[in-house]
Amino acid sequence: MRDLVKKLRKYEIQIRKAIDGQMQGDFKSVFKSSGLEFDDVRAYQYGDDVRSIDWNVSAKGHGTFVKTYREEKEQNVFLLLDVSGSQCLGQPGAQKMDLGKEIGGILALSALNQGSQLGMICFSDGKEQYLKPGKGNEHAYSLIKTLARLEPQSTKTNIGAGIKLALNVVKRKSIMILISDFIDLNYERELIMLAKKHDLIVLQLMDKRETGFPKLGIIPLLDKESGKTMWINTSSKAFRDQYLLPYAQNQEKLIKICRQYQADFLPIYVEQDYVPQLMNLFRARNRSMKRSA
Repeated sequence: MRDLVKKLRKYEIQIRKAIDGQMQGDFKSVFKSSGLEFDDVRAYQYGDDVRSIDWNVSAKGHGTFVKTYREEKEQNVFLLLDVSGSQCLGQPGAQKMDLGKEIGGILALSALNQGSQLGMICFSDGKEQYLKPGKGNEHAYSLIKTLARLEPQSTKTNIGAGIKLALNVVKRKSIMILISDFIDLNYERELIMLAKKHDLIVLQLMDKRETGFPKLGIIPLLDKESGKTMWINTSSKAFRDQYLLPYAQNQEKLIKICRQYQADFLPIYVEQDYVPQLMNLFRARNRSMKRSA
């Protein structure tokens, strides 16, 4: 546990230093959101956007009024982590599951050091772990401890159900960080709902063996989620069309949804150093928020 926290601290310091240097003193929070909260109403003035008119107040007959907003000072951040069986490809310590837990820990330390409320939902085909939003170091280390000790009860996947759980639990607009390999079907509707309601960041965990499987002839393959072993001809065109092509098509669909609904998307391979990739994501978010400020 102590080694894990030390490693996460090192990565977090790298990320924060890189962002500070990039912004040259004009650093904005890694978890800054475009979210606004209602403040008050005032009399309509020439040039005001008609979409901001508060029709309920204006209907009282005392004039036309528009809603005013202020930037949310205390940001809610929620980690949604897929811990299903497909996350366990590879050797222990170098699996997508391990990568997801590490990234979750880094984001926890970053969010809480910036005063954000942080919560977490881990899911497979149902709820595996829920941690209500909290602040401070004690909460951060409680989250990291929960991740380190987590042993999922189910190996199956239902991303749509995991997102539905988040939509039911998190009512206030928040930054939602969804971490999964997205090896599943029929979750698109829920993903769109999540992107519409919240500020969504999608991190897709990937293993190059899933997209560039070598031609090894007939070998046994274990399905982590069903627990079944199947003998497959990995050199055949049928195998590649049935297993590898749908994987690529699924990613294309995921990217398209994120682009259409303004969600941040980042693919992360377990074989690569993910810290620079997270840095680039945060820098891009900061530049985007600076332009819209």
